[in-house]
Amino acid sequence: MAEDGVTELELLVMLSVLHCGEEAYGVPILEELRRRSGRKVLRPAVYEVLRRLETRGLLVAQKGEPIPERGGRARKYYSLTARGREAIATARRAWEAMWQGIEMPADGA
Repeated sequence: MAEDGVTELELLVMLSVLHCGEEAYGVPILEELRRRSGRKVLRPAVYEVLRRLETRGLLVAQKGEPIPERGGRARKYYSLTARGREAIATARRAWEAMWQGIEMPADGA
């Protein structure tokens, strides 16, 4: 895998962060990923991917203000870095190149 190459789940998480915009913290990211992908991804898996992407410099996290109804805990909001955006663009180009010239029958077989 290239230095900034991403797994499919990492890519789905990063795209979910983009879809969530300013509300990109754990729960909405998980819900967006499940809704758009149709996958039953577990919460711990998403949080692990978020940590890994942050460590790799593809995401950056910023703590929000403490939320009273959550016992004073602050949410951790995520956004993509320039490297994260480039990793998404690279993955998209690779998938588009791989699909070029492939014709799928209408029944999917």
